Amino acid sequence: MKIIVVGCGKVGSALARQLSEEGHDVSVVDTNAQVVNDVSSSCDVMGIVGNGGSYAVQKELGVEEADLMIAASDSDELNLLCCLIAKKAGDCSTIARVRNPIYNSEIGFIREELGLSLTVNPEYAAAMEASRLLKFPSAIKIDSFARGHVEMLKFTIPPESPLDGMSLAEISKTIRGDVLVCTVERGANRDVTIPGGSFRLQSGDTISVVASVQNARDFVAKVGLKSRIVTNCIIVGGGMIAYYLAKILLESRIAVTIIEKKPERAQMLAEELPEANIICGDAANQNILLEEGIESCESFVSLTGMDEENIFLSLYARKASTKDVKLITKVNRINYDDIIGDLNLGSLLNPQHIVAEYIVRYVRAMENSIGSNVETLYNIIENKVEALEFLIQKGSPVIGIPLLELPLKKGVLIACIYRNRRIIIPNGQSRIEVDDRVIVVTSQLGFQDIRDILRSQQ
Repeated sequence: MKIIVVGCGKVGSALARQLSEEGHDVSVVDTNAQVVNDVSSSCDVMGIVGNGGSYAVQKELGVEEADLMIAASDSDELNLLCCLIAKKAGDCSTIARVRNPIYNSEIGFIREELGLSLTVNPEYAAAMEASRLLKFPSAIKIDSFARGHVEMLKFTIPPESPLDGMSLAEISKTIRGDVLVCTVERGANRDVTIPGGSFRLQSGDTISVVASVQNARDFVAKVGLKSRIVTNCIIVGGGMIAYYLAKILLESRIAVTIIEKKPERAQMLAEELPEANIICGDAANQNILLEEGIESCESFVSLTGMDEENIFLSLYARKASTKDVKLITKVNRINYDDIIGDLNLGSLLNPQHIVAEYIVRYVRAMENSIGSNVETLYNIIENKVEALEFLIQKGSPVIGIPLLELPLKKGVLIACIYRNRRIIIPNGQSRIEVDDRVIVVTSQLGFQDIRDILRSQQ
């Protein structure tokens, strides 16, 4: 598809790179010549320096032939204008990044009136992910499928866990947990396996399991991990993610303390969030953290604008806490993932990754408007394994055939079937039916349709 991306910031750059790697014809535009040059030289994309809200610039980018416009600049108003012009000039699909809380509360009206295909709010999406993690603190990552009825949890097997040394085939018999282990990361190099029934787990493995929400909680409790929601949280950094997250947590009756060093921002937060404890100060000062109860807090979220500061704050929180504190660390620089993955920073929060997943999911569904489209998409192990949800339509070649007989490609696992509000952890005799939601885990990236899981028949 021909795709135009307005804005070459973190989100725009990540999108341009991923969509280009998936084979799309991508063009980018930004007023900053340096960032345009950086993106166009590092990805196979065309770059133009200019204002994406200009009809002349959009025409130069080929908006009349474009399939999709993604407006991801720092300005909500510019993003909406870009999409409006693109819709009128080229009648293409449009996606706008909209971040302002005022617009966020009116997003349904804006989307309908401007004819937007999709709106994304990186900060709100990141806050929602963080809130799910705080409500299930043992999980490193939580992904939802089937409209929230199915969850995939990633966690590390602790020492002396009953899972240590157990084969996957033994889990349902011994622990009586109706779950499926989808992936295992093991060793210093974090080698990834999509395991079979004879695979034996070890303490220190990081595993992803799929289950219903209740079964996931029961399973985690049985293997010796915390499944109880946190009751208090310290948030460092008072930006938009912190604002959205605090609102969500306060509605769940979780006590919230926000530490923000800019007086004017701290004052605004105090006015907007009267139930939260707002501290104006620098969290790099250990005395402030100690005064606010870092030693006894149950969860700590570092959301400053600097990755390095977030990393050091989380490391200090883990050291200072007398409890098994739940950590969430915001990290924007994706090229550091391999390094920081060994630092025990808890759950890593990357807003542009979350937005990229939303948009790539939409793009893959656009590419195949007839078959069984991608409904949900997550990179469960970055650049190594994806989990996708497909809604099965009539005529799909996977319908009615026992899974054992399906010619699945190597590295493909059918992890779950959601049918008529019933969650099925499948076995070899399970069959897929029309209107099922099927969750597929695969090490082969880029699937767009359920047909892609099958080997080509010679």
